[in-house]
Amino acid sequence: MKTLVTYMSQTGKTKKVAEAIYSELTGEKEIKPISEVKNLEGYDLAFIGFPILQFDVPPVVKTFLSANTKDKNIAIFMTHAVPEGFEAIHSWTGSYEKAAVGANILGAFDCQGELAQPVIDMLLKSDDPQMKAFGEMGPSTKGQPDQSRLQKAKEFAKKIQAKV
Repeated sequence: MKTLVTYMSQTGKTKKVAEAIYSELTGEKEIKPISEVKNLEGYDLAFIGFPILQFDVPPVVKTFLSANTKDKNIAIFMTHAVPEGFEAIHSWTGSYEKAAVGANILGAFDCQGELAQPVIDMLLKSDDPQMKAFGEMGPSTKGQPDQSRLQKAKEFAKKIQAKV
């Protein structure tokens, strides 16, 4: 079995999750940024990761999912700045399912990552009280994903690979 771990990462936090997933996989495997992946031909399973940006899946990832995942076994992993279980997160992350039409989605994993300082600064300047509140949460995200979250990512990898 050949497995690909591919990811989009702006600050290195999603890359850390990708590396944790990759470290647990058995068999033939590759890891590379999504920008270096032309298609999923030749892979039996692909883990596809990205950060949530502006409360949604990044457009480049949606395009990749739409163009490459039909009839493929995939697993999704995401990082975001809010604690897991935050109610609104499902509305932010769910659009990957629409983009990956026809894919065999074996599972999804999400965890808190670190909110980038420029984003914190922008949110704190917002006139929108909800945006300002998100900015105020920024310092609590420092150091995420931590080792416990990376361990959960490793467990996710084993669980998904066992399904193929």
